[in-house]
Amino acid sequence: MESNDEFGLRDPVRRAYEVCPVEVSVAVLGGSWKMTIVKNLLEGPMRYGALGRAVGPVTPRVLTRQLRELESDGIVQRTAFPEVPPRVEYSLTEQGQALSPFVSALNQWGKNYAAEVIEPRVAQHGSEAPTP
Repeated sequence: MESNDEFGLRDPVRRAYEVCPVEVSVAVLGGSWKMTIVKNLLEGPMRYGALGRAVGPVTPRVLTRQLRELESDGIVQRTAFPEVPPRVEYSLTEQGQALSPFVSALNQWGKNYAAEVIEPRVAQHGSEAPTP
């Protein structure tokens, strides 16, 4: 994982901050499965296993790395409960909750794009194309 600088920022976020706010957004939220993680956590806190199942075909290593980065960037909060067996839940911080309208907009854009671009191409090429 990237190192944190003196302000507790991951290197990609710090570098993006020097460029432009759009790059900051991409540095924090870009990457495998991050927006899908946020989308699922908008529904409420989730345990690791349930989150992994909800996200889809993500490996445990990638899910853990992305959760750690989102936690480091202040989007996700990890809560460990002092129980036996141990229980850990992930939830969105206030900054994470603020992503709700953007997640909804991206979700709708993705549906439209799939209907207008991907599905016609899949239909044109038949069974050669991957299924969603």
